[in-house]
Amino acid sequence: MAERVNKKTKARWLKQLHQWHWISSALCLISMVLFSVTGITLNHAADIDAQPVISEREAVLPPPLLETLAQTERGPLPETVRRWLAREAEIQVDRRDAQWSADEVYLAQPRPGGDAWLAIDLGNGELIHEDTDRGWVAFFNDLHKGRHSGAVWFWFIDLFAVATLLFALTGLALMALHAKRRPATWPVTALGLIVPWLLIALFVH
Repeated sequence: MAERVNKKTKARWLKQLHQWHWISSALCLISMVLFSVTGITLNHAADIDAQPVISEREAVLPPPLLETLAQTERGPLPETVRRWLAREAEIQVDRRDAQWSADEVYLAQPRPGGDAWLAIDLGNGELIHEDTDRGWVAFFNDLHKGRHSGAVWFWFIDLFAVATLLFALTGLALMALHAKRRPATWPVTALGLIVPWLLIALFVH
């Protein structure tokens, strides 16, 4: 009777673990591929030839908009200025805070795989905008690191990490339940634990 109960309990656990294992693997499959590939590209960043593409624009802000800037002391660029930049100068800026001084407004816009900045002279309205695109490899590398990727991507990385942890732990539990029929389970698992520490102790300085 006790053996029958144990078998039912084991079967129930197997069913639950298999369910959570495949759900977590399905949720993080594509992201695991992405993070694995970008792990390789980050590890070989010095060997990957990338030529940044830099574009520069210059323009002069109309006097009414310059007056609007002169009356602003902090925060993002005014909406009217952002609309004019997009329409007349083909410069897209967001609502992040600019750096305000007595003679200049400076707006930095770093992003994954690139960078941009805008400087406006408050004396004569002259502006210069520079945009740097470092390519797709740099874009995905920055996503891997969460660099300049925003709050939504920040929380996605955390959720992805939780899903990956669940995938690993349910896999470990499944291995434990099947270990009696697979004698190599624990030696191989121990090897996976020992090898990284040996490499750290012997080769990482």
